[in-house]
Amino acid sequence: MTDLLSPSKAEPLPFSLAQLHWLSRAQLLPTVLRTLIADPALASASLTDEERQQAFQSFCSDQKLSSPEELEAYRQQQLLQQEDLQFLIERPLRLARLCEQQYLPKAEARFLERKTSLDQIVYSLLRVDDGGLARELYLRIADEETDFPSAATQYSLGPESKSNGLVGPVPLLQAHPNLAQRLRTNRPGQLIEPFQIEQWWVVVRVESYTPAVLNDTTRMAMAKELFEQWLEEELKIKLTQIAQQLQSNQQGADRP
Repeated sequence: MTDLLSPSKAEPLPFSLAQLHWLSRAQLLPTVLRTLIADPALASASLTDEERQQAFQSFCSDQKLSSPEELEAYRQQQLLQQEDLQFLIERPLRLARLCEQQYLPKAEARFLERKTSLDQIVYSLLRVDDGGLARELYLRIADEETDFPSAATQYSLGPESKSNGLVGPVPLLQAHPNLAQRLRTNRPGQLIEPFQIEQWWVVVRVESYTPAVLNDTTRMAMAKELFEQWLEEELKIKLTQIAQQLQSNQQGADRP
């Protein structure tokens, strides 16, 4: 299959300089450019009549539109042309189809690159600002004089005090690097001796560890990540083009 999403060459943008300045001032330029880049790619994805009907039903359900009259009122309220409304309705499904067609074959390689950050972990955490207190709580938990939820609720100075010390399930790499290293190298149920992270002394116990698996859901997520990566690269090209255009215009204005 021909790759429709190869890097693009710089092309003229459909904006005047005044419009570019306005979009920048309103902080809308990246959002508008993303749509400008993505929509032609999405338009290349083909849908069957059945898929179009499925997209229509999903859209009406999401927007709570129960009649043709309500759909027409929505179109007018949003100032959409009929063809623009149709594209809006089909956009999520077109994105899925485009990702399947262009990126699903590359999903496994992306998954292997990202697997460590996709692994999920649940752990118990308490943090205090005194190393001696952290050691005391660690020993009390280890000797079963108290349990982790009670200690975290009573002593922890972080938001985990409101969840009995439990954190997760979250991606492993979402944790602080020093914490992630210890979580990765300790088995579930093992209480980790106190250690310092910045101003905190923490006591941690791994509760469960769920390695990421490559299934249909993960494949699609990886395909969509690859599409987003392409989109971000294209956005950088467009923003660089605009910066050069504005700089050139300013230099021209500064000449006597």
